[in-house]
Amino acid sequence: MLTILQGTADLAYIMGFALAGMILAFLLAPFLTELLFRFHLIKEPKTELVKLGSHAYKTNTPIMGGLLIVVTVAIITYFFNWSRNFTFVPIGVMLISASLGAIDDLLSIYGTERSSRKLGHVLRLIKVHGEWKMRIWYIVTLPWTTFKRISVWFGSQTKRGVFVHEKLILQFIAGSLTAWWIYTKLGPAWHYVYFPFDYSINAGWFIVPIIIFIVMFTANAVNIADGMDGLAGGMLLITFSALTFMSWINGFGELAILNATTVGAIATYTYFNIKPARFMMGDVGSLGLGALLAVNAMAIGEIATLFFFGFMFYIEALSVVIQVASKYTLGRRIFKMAPLHHHFELKGWSEEKTVMRFWVVHFMSVVFGFWLALH
Repeated sequence: MLTILQGTADLAYIMGFALAGMILAFLLAPFLTELLFRFHLIKEPKTELVKLGSHAYKTNTPIMGGLLIVVTVAIITYFFNWSRNFTFVPIGVMLISASLGAIDDLLSIYGTERSSRKLGHVLRLIKVHGEWKMRIWYIVTLPWTTFKRISVWFGSQTKRGVFVHEKLILQFIAGSLTAWWIYTKLGPAWHYVYFPFDYSINAGWFIVPIIIFIVMFTANAVNIADGMDGLAGGMLLITFSALTFMSWINGFGELAILNATTVGAIATYTYFNIKPARFMMGDVGSLGLGALLAVNAMAIGEIATLFFFGFMFYIEALSVVIQVASKYTLGRRIFKMAPLHHHFELKGWSEEKTVMRFWVVHFMSVVFGFWLALH
């Protein structure tokens, strides 16, 4: 098991930061609520769900409530837990991802409609365009066009906001920053993937693409799971609580404090996000916290058990992948609607029943992951 003795902290001191995160978030909540309503930061929910009636009230619920968590964690960390060795990069990655989410949230409300050429259209232009220079240009950029079109399969069909391929590029930058930090700054011990029962593999430089993929996939997984009142907040609360104690046990004091601060801020956010929600997390919170989750777990050497710490987030993301693959290969859908929480809603589960059952399943998986991490 990867451990470090430098920077250990007393558990009572760490829990004090959880309380500080809760208190500061509660103080900021009225100002954020006023700001969101004043600028009418409201995004229409999916038409299919509004027709059910269960999501009709959300047409007047503002998004970008995740700012409450991001701002709280950033402020407390900067003033009371700033460490170039252990908190500088995680906070930086969180802010990069949150900024991407904020841009997407704002453009989805205020932005103008955007469009991109379909792959079939580009292929026709290669054949029939009157200028040979443009035909060469379309041929040269065909891989990029293909990437853009394929990425659309895994994103919501929207004409506003940041396109999926643009999100992936910026998330790749955040993942690369994380990989650079872990690979070059934390030392050779972080080049290993540590498994339970004292087994490890030296991944060498291959740890870099692993880290980039995990950051990108986890950020999107949390973003995908943020679709019901209290769902993402409750599961993040469970996960970051486990990471707090895991960081403390492994001797990463600064990261334990960072995770505890996040727990406090998420607890306050979830208080306001329980149905009927005062505000929703939005991409600014889900992308930022998803990236922070991945970075903090990998920084304490829990790559192998991360799947269990983020279990329901990954299941939600995989349900989207399965749905898309089934649609384009088998010509039919596996689920009534993806991600998975909407599948159960369309089967007749109430929003409250779906959320609480997801919480329980996620909690059981996190407990199992915690147990594995201790071995």
